Amino acid sequence: MGLSWQQGPLSSTALGRFLTPEPLPERLLFAERLRRRMRVRFGGEWIADSEDVVLLHEPGRYPVAYFPLSSLRSGVLEASGRTTRHRELGETSWFTVDVGGRRTERAAWQFTGLPSYADELEGRVAFAWRAMDAFYEEDERILGHAADAYHRIDIRDTSRTLE
Repeated sequence: MGLSWQQGPLSSTALGRFLTPEPLPERLLFAERLRRRMRVRFGGEWIADSEDVVLLHEPGRYPVAYFPLSSLRSGVLEASGRTTRHRELGETSWFTVDVGGRRTERAAWQFTGLPSYADELEGRVAFAWRAMDAFYEEDERILGHAADAYHRIDIRDTSRTLE
């Protein structure tokens, strides 16, 4: 069971309920710091590397990793001119990822019309999982989707010294 899917507390099929006097919104989003280093590989090169990744949990979806723009390799993102609208988080701008002659359209996005309650996603970008060559947590490649710590606990190999 994950936080926002299956019968998790933020899923639409939750087994329990929140004990509050006010009704909860139909959909609750949850953002949290990953607390691990995460990297992205595309076109045979590292294009993002950060110890400051925020995971966004949405009902019925796997967690999505959002990287600070400062952690991206320069010149990787090219604005595509495409925008969509996320029902809770507002306007979303899409990007083409271009590295070493390899280009993939709609491979990254950023929320550009965030409401004030979602400011932890300000200045961050996410990458389409299947469009990238690989994602790594610490020194281990992650397959399928970003890890959901509420589903299982994973221990990763790392070359960093951690305390």
